[in-house]
Amino acid sequence: MTASASKVARRKLTNVVFEAFCVVVTVVALVALAAILWSLLSQGVGGLNLDIFTLSTPAPGSRGGLANAIVGSLMMCGLAMAIALVVGVLGGTWLAEYGGRSLYGSVVRFINDVLLSAPSILVGLFVYEILVAPMKGFSGFAGSVALALLAAPVIMRTTEDVLLLQAATLREAGVALGAPLSLVIRSILWRSGTSGILTGALLAFARISGETAPLLFTALNNQFFSLDLRHATANLPVVIFNFALSAYDDWRRLAWAGALLIAAFVLAVTILARIVAKEQRRS
Repeated sequence: MTASASKVARRKLTNVVFEAFCVVVTVVALVALAAILWSLLSQGVGGLNLDIFTLSTPAPGSRGGLANAIVGSLMMCGLAMAIALVVGVLGGTWLAEYGGRSLYGSVVRFINDVLLSAPSILVGLFVYEILVAPMKGFSGFAGSVALALLAAPVIMRTTEDVLLLQAATLREAGVALGAPLSLVIRSILWRSGTSGILTGALLAFARISGETAPLLFTALNNQFFSLDLRHATANLPVVIFNFALSAYDDWRRLAWAGALLIAAFVLAVTILARIVAKEQRRS
């Protein structure tokens, strides 16, 4: 066998081994995912009923549901996304159109990348020190701020990438008509990049909807139904955390039902984000 033939055979063997390794790893990941989904479905479907959406969290052995936790989670996530959208879209726009190539822009981008991978429990501790401890009480507002700090970096990075992908001719056409850059951004670039920015927002929303650690230090929990975010607020992640560790079967059933609800919600949001991204590529 010549040297060239030996080299070709070695490359083919390396390729086969690599492909086999990829297949094995993919199968392991799919099996693990299937096991998780099976656990959620087998344990959670039995706990789903109308009470889940109409009654508040009960005392052990009492009839109840997760209505207060669901409403509390929606309120905090909604407020968090309102904050994160403003900060993320404006920050990403500044990085893409104004200061992205400057030293300050590089520092901001680096800090944003660090926040993207920062452990959520550290964000919760930070918000605890600046909001919960000085105010001497847990609150839904503090929980919303913690969730916003987790969502904003995702939206900022997505906004920057989407705007950088817009054709330079769009900017040139707007400026040639005498429009200032700020008007070009608002009227042309944001409109053309709406689908991409919306995709980033949906992914950020999916990420924060199941966060537990930051809420343990900020919003804590409330077993009663309340729309007041100035006090401790019920939320699904913390209720699941508390009920899953309890010794009561009815609480554990509610925990599994809550986990199934969050998983289904995150799946739906992720699918919606994929559909939006696909439509953007088509256009």
